Amino acid sequence: MALTQMQLIQSLGEAMSWLERELQWGVKPTELPHLIGRIGELYVALLTNGQMAETVNQRGYDVVSAEGERISVKTTGAKKGSNHISFNAKTLPEVDRVIVLRINDEEMEIETLLDAPFKDAEKLMSAEKNGRRAIHLGLLLKKPEPKSQRQINTAVAVTFNGYTIRELENGTIEVETGGDRVKVVKPVKPVKPVLRQLADQLQIPLLNANNNPFNTRQLGSQVIKSIQQIQKGEG
Repeated sequence: MALTQMQLIQSLGEAMSWLERELQWGVKPTELPHLIGRIGELYVALLTNGQMAETVNQRGYDVVSAEGERISVKTTGAKKGSNHISFNAKTLPEVDRVIVLRINDEEMEIETLLDAPFKDAEKLMSAEKNGRRAIHLGLLLKKPEPKSQRQINTAVAVTFNGYTIRELENGTIEVETGGDRVKVVKPVKPVKPVLRQLADQLQIPLLNANNNPFNTRQLGSQVIKSIQQIQKGEG
């Protein structure tokens, strides 16, 4: 049965929470291929207003977009350009579009490394060997991050001391300079140093109840709630 957009959002949030828990236990993203693969598929289904493939291990593709494109989704936790993204050469003819994502475990964000029609993605692939074709990660890291076809909606946004802090529906935290004092809006990357700065100004602890540092999502959520309480009091 096809998942609704709300169910996709909830499933993605739960999967990201599971990933955060595993990372806190010291597990590396590269050791969780099934989980990060699921996260990538849910994320792309949301971005394209599409649906997950109807069957497990669907031949060649993982998501069908709202426009009917069959999308092969590859998600990695690798950071080094020497790694590669592997594809089954036999099922590639079933694919219309290729999206390669990377889990940034420092910021708890999903980065889009490649979003292209198959004919363009194929140009980056190596020749077939043992039934596989591959795209070297180094090729994708040199490319600017493509714009997503559909942006994830903002769940809540606040402004404070010249910054706009947003929490998206999937839990991602974004920070921009601008909002209440600065007219020119500019995205901030990475966001965690700014969140730490704001947390210090708001007297928010950086450690959770278990004395572990808050990750970006958790700290961002704490900052947003604190700012909301201040603004509510001022109102």
